[in-house]
Amino acid sequence: MACDLWLVPLVDVLCHSPDNPFAEEIAAYDKALGEAGLPSVPVFAYMPGLSGDVAPVAGFDYDALHFLRRAYLLQICGLPVTPVDELGGDYEQLLEMFESTAQQSHLVWHYDHAGAYVPVDFPAPLANEELLAGGGPLGSAQGLLRELAFVAPAIGIDPMNPPAPPAPPGGPTALEEPAGPIPYDASPFARERHVWLGLHAAATRSLGQGSMIIFS
Repeated sequence: MACDLWLVPLVDVLCHSPDNPFAEEIAAYDKALGEAGLPSVPVFAYMPGLSGDVAPVAGFDYDALHFLRRAYLLQICGLPVTPVDELGGDYEQLLEMFESTAQQSHLVWHYDHAGAYVPVDFPAPLANEELLAGGGPLGSAQGLLRELAFVAPAIGIDPMNPPAPPAPPGGPTALEEPAGPIPYDASPFARERHVWLGLHAAATRSLGQGSMIIFS
């Protein structure tokens, strides 16, 4: 099944519009951030080159996303990071055995099909009843970027000089659709690397442009 990442520019022309389609979500994120003593979701003044347009930044399949999450958990827990062809019981065991570690991870503890990363720095994902009933834990783009840098060497990526990211999807991908083919990569971690590059592009642009990242 396909998973798309979209960037939502946090510019006033969108966020202050009465027709802002993300108003309820941003209000819920502001509440969670406030409860944690953190600043609210930032809203930036319009700058040339930016608009309120929401655009796809990356696409991959759900299994590949979990492959990367598995690699991160193995790495953070000091276990060998080995490639796999399909998700098996070892990933579920990792999640059960290291549940507290997983819930401290912006990469791992995030709903597959909903939720967001915002450009606010905080150490662990935020959750309350409202978030968990809707889009799931709220992640930090800065936190996600740190975790991507941490796992990168284990899958053969230099986080200081990563390969170019793949092209984003041309448009929305339905949940039931297969994800598009990934570029050729001879690495046994090809699928993990593809997801890593998409997430890294999204997190980097989130911080550079002042955007939040949403899953769809």
